[in-house]
Amino acid sequence: MDVEKKPKHLPRIQALAAVGQCRLMSLWDSLFGHLRQPVAQILLTRNDIADRTQYLNAQNTFVELLNMGVIPIVNENDTLAVSEIKFGDNDTLSAITAAMVQADYLFLMTDVDCLYDKNPRTNSDAQAIEVVEDISSLEADVSTAGSSLGTGGMWTKIVAARLATSAGVTTVITRSSNPGNIARIVNYVQGTRQQHPDLPSLPPTPTDGVHLSRSISSLYLDGLPKPPLHTRFLPDPHPIRDRSFWLLHGLAPHGTIYIDEGAHRALIEKAGLLPVGVVDVEGNFSQQEAVRLVVVKRLAPTHPDMTNGEGRTYEKHKPAPVEVGRALVNYSASEIVRIRGLRSTEIQSVLGYADSEYVALRENISLTKREKGSRSGTPSLINGVENRAGNPA
Repeated sequence: MDVEKKPKHLPRIQALAAVGQCRLMSLWDSLFGHLRQPVAQILLTRNDIADRTQYLNAQNTFVELLNMGVIPIVNENDTLAVSEIKFGDNDTLSAITAAMVQADYLFLMTDVDCLYDKNPRTNSDAQAIEVVEDISSLEADVSTAGSSLGTGGMWTKIVAARLATSAGVTTVITRSSNPGNIARIVNYVQGTRQQHPDLPSLPPTPTDGVHLSRSISSLYLDGLPKPPLHTRFLPDPHPIRDRSFWLLHGLAPHGTIYIDEGAHRALIEKAGLLPVGVVDVEGNFSQQEAVRLVVVKRLAPTHPDMTNGEGRTYEKHKPAPVEVGRALVNYSASEIVRIRGLRSTEIQSVLGYADSEYVALRENISLTKREKGSRSGTPSLINGVENRAGNPA
């Protein structure tokens, strides 16, 4: 199309995407045709999976294609997507797809061999991070950016790894210039699992200051050929799947509900969210829309901020608010503001009606499992991106 660089005008971008999708599928079909392997195209936007029925339809289509021996080629529908309904990068899209089909592996291909603790291009002493058991404790360099024609970078790959491993998918970052790496890495991992079937659930204890992500790899070398350099993220032994995964990652949150520690404990015990446990509300959302659930420490009625007119109802810093999950709510933001802190029996007198005694039913709540020390917490990263840590994928 004689376009020198990626345009900024959205209609032009979407028009070029329409042209590119045809050529891309033609290329995939031609390449797989040499192997007599049929392929199919699936184009998605976040709107396609925000609706539960459509999410299940997409999931069923994937399953049926795989049962038929057809390889799905998945891409974002850039001809229709706008910022509000985009996944944002192919890494996130691939992680959600891997979780939908309950894949064994997700490979995130890039222009470097693996994650490093420093930028290997500028630091000769940079050390490879080969195995990550706990993403929340990861310290890695993320200065590798996406290409000028694509989206994403090393940061988005780590976020995608967090999302995929939380669904039980082993995730690998490796160099894309040698596709044969994929088979060699899979064979290596399968071999280590046969030798040490209980190893992923029994993480070793680092000694002499050796970082966990490097110490694990030494246990995988019992006579096996050394694999290509890569970073492997181990799957969560208690994966989040099906409806819980959809609630956490299929829906875009429209606001935030701040809950107290007692409400959080009740949610862990499988109870619903009652208005008495709601401390504050942020955003403008409607009934049956998704919201973030954030745990805060409720201020005492005698606290200075409660009596000096500031109106703040929770502690902002010590401890800091922590996001613990997502929920589909039974009431709008304005309604929840009016009934927060009240007993369910008081909803009728305040609103004039009571659609439910719960702000959110337990079946419409999904927790991130952070309260159990989940490995799916957002990592601390180098290059000043720590501020992004509170935003789940």
